[in-house]
Amino acid sequence: MADQTADRQDANGGFFVRFWGVRGSIPCPGPEFVRYGGNTSCLEVRCSGRLFILDGGTGLRPLGVNLEKKGDPVDADLFFSHTHMDHINGLPFFKSAFKAKNRFRFWAGHLRPKFKLRDVICHMMTEPLFPVPIDILAADIAFRDFAAGETFRPRPDITIRTAPLNHPNGATGYRIEHLGKSIAYVTDTEHRPGEIDATIVELVRDVDVFIYDSTYTDAEYPTYKGWGHSTWQEGMRIADAAGAKTFVIFHHDPSHDDDTMDRIAAEAEKRRPGTLVAREGMVIRP
Repeated sequence: MADQTADRQDANGGFFVRFWGVRGSIPCPGPEFVRYGGNTSCLEVRCSGRLFILDGGTGLRPLGVNLEKKGDPVDADLFFSHTHMDHINGLPFFKSAFKAKNRFRFWAGHLRPKFKLRDVICHMMTEPLFPVPIDILAADIAFRDFAAGETFRPRPDITIRTAPLNHPNGATGYRIEHLGKSIAYVTDTEHRPGEIDATIVELVRDVDVFIYDSTYTDAEYPTYKGWGHSTWQEGMRIADAAGAKTFVIFHHDPSHDDDTMDRIAAEAEKRRPGTLVAREGMVIRP
């Protein structure tokens, strides 16, 4: 459900992030995933009326429904961390992309020089994988490839910093700065045991909100080494090293049901008070 307070704040110049999808790897329907949510990665960031979307997992569908309920033309930038299926599979069901009144810029920083973002999305929406082609999307869509590490200033008061992440086929981390505050989005990435990732530390140094790939626990990680994901305990170590303020556990493993997430939340609060576990519908204002 949309947070009306957040919507009103944005109309008055607010800065916040809202979670529409918090799950990793595959959507998780069922009663055991109700409290935290079962949609895959999708975040809405509002910067004084400017809309940024982080990732296009299945959470992109309810975001589109919410945007179209308002009836206003949508002008937004969608930044993909990468193009594995769980981060793009909401795009063909994104209602706003089917409306000619809307305008989008789709960005990816991990594909050059081998691939182009438009070609990747086209391939996903091509028979026999999908019944209709990308041309069915009526919105004005521009595809923009860049190299992770670049910095963008879409407006004088908004800065977006990027960094490469350690993930199979590549991925990009983002930091959005606005009104003297900052939000960092770092998923999907795998740490090297015993070694703090200096690239991530630099990206999230002193950040107000640090959202991190916390797919596994430290105890689970050895079984999945090489799969491209990290742990919530490693996220805390990075947060401490970088002086990050609010740490947010994100990209929940599909085997972690609500009860498991409750246990993780309780342990995380003991270790680093103020830590949050991402839930669908959650709004955080830096």
